[in-house]
Amino acid sequence: MSHIKIFADSTCDLSPETLNEYSISIVPLYVTFQDQTFRDGVDLVPEQLYAKVTESGKLPKTAAPSPADFITAFTPHIERGEQIIYISLSSHLSSTYQNAIIAAEEFEEGAVTVFDSLNLSTGIGIQVLAAARAAQQGKTVEEIVDLLSRIRPQVDTEFIIDSLDYLHKGGRCSGMQNFVGSLLKIRPVIKVEDGKMTPAYKVRGSRDKAFNQMLNNALGNLERMDKGTLFVTHSLAKEDAESLRSTLLEMTGVKEILITDAGCVISSHCGPKTIGIIYLKH
Repeated sequence: MSHIKIFADSTCDLSPETLNEYSISIVPLYVTFQDQTFRDGVDLVPEQLYAKVTESGKLPKTAAPSPADFITAFTPHIERGEQIIYISLSSHLSSTYQNAIIAAEEFEEGAVTVFDSLNLSTGIGIQVLAAARAAQQGKTVEEIVDLLSRIRPQVDTEFIIDSLDYLHKGGRCSGMQNFVGSLLKIRPVIKVEDGKMTPAYKVRGSRDKAFNQMLNNALGNLERMDKGTLFVTHSLAKEDAESLRSTLLEMTGVKEILITDAGCVISSHCGPKTIGIIYLKH
């Protein structure tokens, strides 16, 4: 039986510790400020990203890895006789998935399997972790893909965006919406549905009010919540993430709650102090 190697891209937002523990390899996306291009999580981290946005007043452009990037990453593992499963950022949000498909066609049939997570951030990561654990248990490629196909529609991904500034800079809301939203302290909550980012609702008022609303939404799904692994993902909101983790551990009975930092690609779309809860829902 050949060894199965799990790949993801930098938008899965899994921690270096988790990646190392399960030998998960990452293909980074790109972040470009004018004439400077950086590999997400390799050449640029969110703190540096935010400093550059503050300095320039503009958001960077983000880009998918090229087919050549995937071929370069996959080749050494294929040459060692490994089978690859790559779990991608949603095909509705990026050309990353399609470029990986193009790369996979350069190898023998069955050498590389590309799976569309239909998600982002640790909505991808929770699927990647399940695949990596299954691979460690000796599951076959077919068994792992079947597992992924079953859990993909069960992923519940919800984020609070603290400010409309980054949505405005990214052209996702108008200047007037940004002004009124800031005046009224409106915080949008984003969910992922059918592989796309969807504004679920807006919370007007304090950050704590939005924070509690998201927590209550998760607790409202308690009977359907998988009690294995839950993620709290944030961008420069570590104290809030720690607080949320403590509360969720106390109130849900979930065995494991992992805190992860959103990378540069996710952060460039959502902005600082974004925080989310991701789990599987039966």
